[in-house]
Formats: sequence, C-alpha cells, structure tokens
Amino acid sequence: MIQVRPVATKADTRAFIDIAYRLNADDPNWVPPLRQEVAETINPAKNGWFSHAEGQLFLAERGGKVVGRISAHIDTLALTMPADKGFGPGSGQWGLLEAEDGEVAAALIATAETWLRGKGTTHALGPISLSIWEQPGLLTDGFDHPPTVLMGHNKPVYREWIEAAGYTPAKELVTYDLDISQEFPPIVQRIVAAGEKNKRIRIRQVDKSKFAEEAAIILGILNDAWGDNWGFVPLTQPEIDDVGKKLKPIVFNDLIRIAELDGEPVAFMITLPDLNEAVAPLNGSLLPFGWAKLLLWLRKPKARTMRVPLMGVVKRLQASRMASQLAFTMIEYIRRDSVAHYGATRGEIGWILDDNQGMIAIADAIQSRINKRYTIFGKDL
Repeated sequence: MIQVRPVATKADTRAFIDIAYRLNADDPNWVPPLRQEVAETINPAKNGWFSHAEGQLFLAERGGKVVGRISAHIDTLALTMPADKGFGPGSGQWGLLEAEDGEVAAALIATAETWLRGKGTTHALGPISLSIWEQPGLLTDGFDHPPTVLMGHNKPVYREWIEAAGYTPAKELVTYDLDISQEFPPIVQRIVAAGEKNKRIRIRQVDKSKFAEEAAIILGILNDAWGDNWGFVPLTQPEIDDVGKKLKPIVFNDLIRIAELDGEPVAFMITLPDLNEAVAPLNGSLLPFGWAKLLLWLRKPKARTMRVPLMGVVKRLQASRMASQLAFTMIEYIRRDSVAHYGATRGEIGWILDDNQGMIAIADAIQSRINKRYTIFGKDL
C-alpha cells in the first residue's frame, strides 16, 4: 500500500532530496545535482521565488520505504497573468516528480491535485520545478545525452505515467544544438559585418564588479522582451538576488553581452559554461574533495559546451532588421570568445517556446538543430 504524506521534518527533507539519486542511479545521462543546491531550491528562506509563491512537498512510502516525491505549488504572480498565456486565475502547478513506478506516480499526482484543489485552483500544469524560470517541463525527446546546466532530465516512462493521470500536452519547449567551432553561414556573417559598421550599435561585455547594476539592466530588457510569451511571469528582485548568488561563479564578462542602440540598452545575451561537465562526476556532493575540483574548474573553466539560457531584444525592435544585427552580432562575439577562451566546440540554445518564431529563425540561420524537447502538461481539476 502506498502512503503519501507531507514533508514535515529535516529527515523528510533529506529523504525528499535523496530519492532522486537512488531512482536515477542507473541512468548514464542523468547529472546528479549538488545536494546543497537542491536543498536551497526547496527552502523558502533560500529561494526568492517563494516571496510570491507557496507550496508543499510530499513523500510517497511503500512498506516504510520512500519510493517517490512531488511538489505542489501556487505562484501568486502567475495567477495575475492572462489566461491565454498559460497561467492566469485558478492555475496551480506541480513538479519535482520522482517515482519508482506508475502506481507511485499516480498516487503522488493525485495528492498534488488534492492540495491544489484545496487552495482553490481549477487547472494544474506540470511538471514545473518550481518556477517557470527554473526547470519547466518533462523531457520527452533527447534522452541520449546529458542535459546542460540548469536543464532537467528524466526517464522516458514518466510521460506515460503523467498522461495516464489525465494530462495532455499544454506547451512544448525545445533546445537547439550547434557546432560553434565553425564560422556561421555567409548570410549571418554579412549581418554581423553590418552590425559592426553601424555606429549606432555598441555591443559590450558586462562588468561583473557591477553585478547588481548589470543584472538590473538585463532584467528590464527581459521583462519587456518576454512579456507576451506563453508562461511568462515577471522575475522579482528576491529571485534575481538568489539566482545571482547561485550563478555568479559561472558568470564571465565575455560570455554575457548587452547591446546598446544610441546609448540605450536594448538587447542582451547570457551564456554559461556547462557546469554540469564539472558537477557530473561529483555525485551530488562536494565532500571530501569535490569542492577543490569544482573550485579549480571555476577559476578557469574549460567547457565543451556553452548554454544560452536567455537572450532578448526590447519589444519595439523585435522583427526588425536592427534586431537581427543586434542578435547575430552578440551571438558571434560570444561564439568567438567561447572558442578562444574556454575551448568550447558546442553550443546549446534554449529553452525556446516551440512557437517563438523569432528565436526559431535565429536558430535556423546559424544551422542549429533541435536536440531536446520538454513538454508541460495540463489538466482541468
């Protein structure tokens, strides 16, 4: 018999974290996250997302043994978003799903739904773990290689279990893979050359010593550029502060660019060296010597892969020739530095909404290909 109960103690929290390592130990492409980071993500005192959200963690047990976990949560900012953009009034989410089998998954999802109904929600989306900005969606294609930094991974059978609970796809997110050791096609090179000659444009590196100021500039562009996207929820200052602490060790000036037009910041591109390449061998722990290995890597990272998690151009310039010059020039500058300074040969762009025509056009122009698909499922409660 399966029993599902709320996480209530420190021991429960440890069990909630640990179950993922046991259930995924046989998957060669699962990257064990650092336990400390997982603990901070689910801790309301450590994750700024909880400043506008509430949630409950659950454990599933069978015969006294922990066999699964799930989170149920409500984002109050998501409730204020337009209903046709994915969230809106009555929307709730669940995520962080790990289950030993389909019976466990069914019990966990049913419990999350009961909690959400008790909070007045009428529609559930999942998996979203925990924020839409963290690890949204279930991996549904691209199981043959590991995820990059801040991306999720799960076994293929999870889709079957979620659909068995009555869920249907609500949105698909994709990531793109490309060879960055080679120059881009001639048409892209011509656009970059035009951008470099345009005296109105300045593409600059960020200044990590002015981290807060640079983050504020990027946040302003992001909230404007992404405001009409499906699933958009504005990032808040507490979230920016906490994400900044987490990502600052892998923020490098030459990998993040801000584009200015006539002196005004109008576009940005964030690139991160794939920390998963350094974290994967540590099996989730910095002890006894993992911290030293990671610190050495962070001082001068050599990464095969660079991930572009975010880029954007202010709304008023989108779909314009200027936007193309800004975007492709930033991409090219970062490509050059990624290869020259970090030894990278591969890039990954995303996630990208499957109907984001502007980003898809950019991905196609630089000859990238879809390498992973993530699906967010929905169900009326």
